[in-house]
Amino acid sequence: MPVVDFHVHIGNSEEMKPWVVSYFENYGKESGAEEVADKNGRIDPCALVDLLKRNGVDYAVILAELSPITTGMVSNEQVAEFCKGRKELIPFANLNPYLSARLAEELERCVQGLAMKGVKLYPTYQQFYPNDRILYPLYAKAQELKIPVMVHTGSSLFRGSRMKYGDPVLLDDVAVDFPELTLIQVHSGRGFWYSSAFFLAQLHNHVYMEIAGLPPQNLLKYFPELEKNADKILFGSDWPGVPGIGNNIAAIRALPIRGETKRKILGENAAKILKIVSV
Repeated sequence: MPVVDFHVHIGNSEEMKPWVVSYFENYGKESGAEEVADKNGRIDPCALVDLLKRNGVDYAVILAELSPITTGMVSNEQVAEFCKGRKELIPFANLNPYLSARLAEELERCVQGLAMKGVKLYPTYQQFYPNDRILYPLYAKAQELKIPVMVHTGSSLFRGSRMKYGDPVLLDDVAVDFPELTLIQVHSGRGFWYSSAFFLAQLHNHVYMEIAGLPPQNLLKYFPELEKNADKILFGSDWPGVPGIGNNIAAIRALPIRGETKRKILGENAAKILKIVSV
């Protein structure tokens, strides 16, 4: 099975908040970002693919982000163009309910017009509750289009973010009301809500956990019964804000869990969601 990184960011310093630029610069050398970006932080997609392959990653989800208050702007069009013609890069849209009046129509445009394969929501950065009914047209359209919805849960490092919007329990309403919608808890409730995220993934067949931003060597500390959710856990790096993707993959492979579980976390579960047939 391929290795799939479900959480990779792109962007450049001109469009990101200064505190975000500083954060990524701190990890630029260790993550390899300096190798693949120009002086303005613009990442070359071919160079990124090469970097991913050197670190053992076959496919990566590339995330748009429309968070002008907290982080900055990486448009859906930018991500779609970045991934165009590169099967290793899988574009995911972002919709901000404060910037889009017609969420369902905008999501359909992103999927059908820009060939995006899913959508990520940033409640803590964009300051909304993910079970707010204003988002229901988006969820209904995503369910209709059979695409996954990623939702940031847990803590956020950047200035202006608010943790109250990141409680995974808020997704229970969405899971109940949209029983055929694939929901992915980004960061698995990082910080406060590990047990909530784990339980929701057990409770709902269509709810998953993504582990970007969590030190892989601590996964059994956060989730002592991790293997009970072996079919529900997705690897993500949160690149370029991590020291090294390859190191994280190695740490997962070093965990005292079954080899089958490691394969599922590193790619098999993601391949099913993303409909990846082979490398």
